[in-house]
Parts: sequence; C-alpha cells; structure tokens
Amino acid sequence: MTADAPVGDHVPGHADDGPEQRMLGPYRLVQRLGEGGMGVVHLALDRHGRAYALKVLRAHVAQDPHARARLAREVATLSRIDSPRVAPVMDADVDGETPYVVTRFVDGPSLDDFVEERGPLAPDALHGVAAGLAEALDAIHSAGVVHRDVKPGNVLLVDGDPVLIDFGIAHAVDDVRLTSAGLVMGTPGYLAPEVVSGEDVSPATDWWGWAATTAFAASGTPPFGRGSMNAVLARVATGEPDLVAVDPRIEPLLYAALSPEPGERPHQAEVVRALESYAHGAPATEAITVRRVRDSTEALPATGTAVLPVGTPAAAPSAPPPAPPSPRAEPPRAELPPPPPPSGAGYPGPPHQRLGEDDDLSGRVVDPRIGMPTRSGTLLALLALLAGVTVAAPLVGLLLLGVWMVVARTSDRSVTSLVMRRHERGQRGSDVAVAVVASPWHLVVGLVGTLITLVLPLLVGVCAMFAATLVVGQGTGRETSADGVVPLVAAGVFTALTAWWGPGGASLRRGSRSLVRGVTRNPTARQVVVIGLLLAAAVLVALTVSRGEPSWVPLQEAPSWVDGLVPAP
Repeated sequence: MTADAPVGDHVPGHADDGPEQRMLGPYRLVQRLGEGGMGVVHLALDRHGRAYALKVLRAHVAQDPHARARLAREVATLSRIDSPRVAPVMDADVDGETPYVVTRFVDGPSLDDFVEERGPLAPDALHGVAAGLAEALDAIHSAGVVHRDVKPGNVLLVDGDPVLIDFGIAHAVDDVRLTSAGLVMGTPGYLAPEVVSGEDVSPATDWWGWAATTAFAASGTPPFGRGSMNAVLARVATGEPDLVAVDPRIEPLLYAALSPEPGERPHQAEVVRALESYAHGAPATEAITVRRVRDSTEALPATGTAVLPVGTPAAAPSAPPPAPPSPRAEPPRAELPPPPPPSGAGYPGPPHQRLGEDDDLSGRVVDPRIGMPTRSGTLLALLALLAGVTVAAPLVGLLLLGVWMVVARTSDRSVTSLVMRRHERGQRGSDVAVAVVASPWHLVVGLVGTLITLVLPLLVGVCAMFAATLVVGQGTGRETSADGVVPLVAAGVFTALTAWWGPGGASLRRGSRSLVRGVTRNPTARQVVVIGLLLAAAVLVALTVSRGEPSWVPLQEAPSWVDGLVPAP
C-alpha cells in the first residue's frame, strides 16, 4: 500500500482507535511496525487518512545539534528522489522536541523474510529483483545520495517488485562505523569493506550491497556466511564470498561486485547491460568486461598408485610433545579425505567420494532446479495444444488442465520435500524410499491445491469466452455463439495463463518446468515434441472448424449458459 491509501482501505496491523494512539505533529500513530538503532517506525495516518511510515528518531539525535543539521540537509536531498523503486521522504520535522521523518508506506514483505519463507528466487524473479534494485540505486545516486546499507531487510517486495527503504538518513546522522568497543552499527554481512574500515563511501559502496543482497536472493544464504561478527567481517575484508549455490550465469557478476576494492566493481551501466544479458538466458558477463575474476583451477594429471612392500613393523618413536600454537595459527580443522583428481568432464569418482546432484562442493544441499533452463518454448507449445483441445472438446481440455496441474504440483512438492530433507539431515540411502512413501500425501495436497486454485482461472476463462464472443460478433457483423472457435481459444488460453500466474502459480510453474525438462532432455527430441504439439493443435482446430461445433463430451450437448448468441449489429 502506498502513502496515498485512504483510511478506509485495509492496512496491515491497523489498530482500532484507543488510548495508546497518539498524535505527533499532524500524524496519528496507529501501530508500531519495527525499530532499529536510529528510532522506532510506526504506521501513521495523516488528517486525510493516508498511510505513511513514520520514524521517530531517538534521543541522541534530538540532543545533537550537528546531527539535526545534517539530518535537515539529508531530508532536503532525499525529498527530490522520484522513483517507484524507492520509498522517498515525504515529510520531516527536525526542529521539534521529538524529531521524526515520514516516508511512503510500502505494504509488502522484506526480501529476507520472503526468501526465508519461500526459498531462493527463480532466475526470472531474481532478474526482476536485481534489475529493480539497480533502478532504485540509480535514482538515489542521481540525487547525490549513497545508501550505505543495502541489504535484504531494507528491500520490500510489492507484487514481486523491489522497493528500497530506510536509506540516507540513518547513515547521514549516525555514520555506520566501528565503535570503541569494536562493534559495527549495522548488519556485518552486508556492510561494504570501506564502510567497516571507516573510509570514504561512493556509489560503488551501494553496488557492493546490491551484489550481496542479490546473492542472498539467489542462494537463500548470506554470501559471507553467519557466525561471530569478527569472522563475518574477516570474510568481507578478504572478498571471498560463498556463491556456490548461485546461478552460474550471474555468479561472475556478483563476485566482481563483491570485490574489496571499489575500483574493481562494475558500475551502474555495466550492471544494467549484464542483467539484460542474464534476462535473455546468456551469462551476465557476456555484456561487460569484469575487472575481477575468480582464480581458475587447473586439473592435475592423475598418476598411478604405487604398492609399498610389506615390511616388519618397527617400534614407533615416541612422539615429541606438541608445540604450542603460534598466536596467529588457525584453529584445528576436521581433516577430510582429499577429492579424487578429475580426469575430465563428468568424472564419476569412487562411490564413497561421489557428489550427489543436489550437493555443492561445500557439502551443502542445494535445489537442483536452480539455474536450470525454463523450457518456455515447449511450455508455449503445450499451451497451444491445450487451446486446440479446448476448441475441439472444452470439457476434455479443462480436465487435461486439471490433471496437469495436479501432476505438476505433486512433482514440485516431491522435489521440494526431498531437497529440504537432505538439507536438514544430509543425503541418505533412504531418501528415495521416503519420497515414494510420501508420494500419496503429495498427490492429495496437489489435488486439493488444484481444486482450490482452479476457481479463479475458470472464472477468468468464462469471462474471456464471452468477451471474445462479443468482439467477434461486433467485428464480423454476424450472430456469434459462445462456443465458437475464437471464444473457446480465448477461454483455454486465459484459463491456463491465470492458473500459471495466479494464486499458487509458483508451484505449478516449478513442477511444469521440471516435468518438461525430464521428458525433453535431448535437443532434437525437444524440437520434435514442440513441432508435434503445434501440429496436433492445428489439426484439432481444423477438425472442429470443418465439423462446425465442438464436442461437449461427456455431456450430450453444450450447457445452457453457453448457448448465448451475440446478435449482429
């Protein structure tokens, strides 16, 4: 919800008028939304009932005249920002007894909450978030502002589009810094190295935060890990993030942007070109020349194993006492068996050293669907076949759509359950057996989900059918029946598209792509399947046109509500 939302609309967290509500300037504080080091954020309503996010700044700002002066300059600068990707400053009072700042209220979950709940973003969604966040940074940099704290918690999602919040003011007043106790004011894993070290910041600082935030959205984990603050900051300073679970097509771009040297990071124009390349299915770095690349590894030739002669065991000499560790020595680590030397692509390795398809080199389990092709062409051919079946036999087309939705949802739930099980417990030999046992439950959930989510697509399909009937009737000047070819094509297409993008569509999309990838692995076979689907759709439409009317099997005739005619004008 934006700041222009009237009071009569639903506002999340809206409380009834009560004694705890109070006025601050012209704003009525309705509900506390959160708090941080700089202040407490409230949902506030102005005298016209419009909703805003109002941050009441803490006492140390009110008592510092220099902080107030800097705050006033920052508010004047930020008020000039006009971008749908930024929650701008709408009002402020920096001179009163209780200083506050008012920004647009954005009704949407934060990126970190969204990813924690639903998992890493798919490539299409990841591109949308990364490109939208880049647009937001371009807008604030054009106004001469550096955010300094770009992180998933400061990115809100509205219908999948990002909106950047909580920028400029907190850092203009309270400069993110190392305190005398060695603590960092901010989230360590998302603070650029120059911010941590107290050096000058620049737009490159925000592109570092952009990369860290995008890496989290792509993998579901902070790029520099979790743990003690000192350990995280040390990894940030070395500039070696963990991007194993990130889509390989965008990983080099993020690695370059997370360089500890600001001059090595890509700038705004390069990021935009790289994202455009990524959106078209190519590696992001095809469009730019990166100034920092990860060191490549060289495969060493495999050598034979020598058999040592068996000798008489000698008494082992007494081991000297262990030397005391040096002050800079690393803590002891668990010893792992060395990996087998690769002999080429697809090296299988011994069974006990083989990595599973869902494992990365760090031993974590990642979703095998991340970074896989979307097979959009094959899916569009399937949509054409569904339209053809709907023209020939509308109820059969609806039944096939429902069956596909159930199978796709069941497939998605099965894969997701397996990935989560391996993530929590590690890969086990019983995983396949557990998946088989759980299949009936996944089928039931898929069936129930389909029955619930198919209501809206059906409604949209029927509306599209009658709308197409009206358009055809007015365009041709003849009486047109609602079960004509064009109205039924419109019904089939709009029903399927609403199911695809409507409520619960994410599971349908993931499952459908998994199914299509499974049966069209070979490029030649895939082309044959696409051509066959398109020909079958064309044949079905042609047969229906020659017959003059569709078949309403299993009914004897069309339902009464389909018999409507649009009279000629």
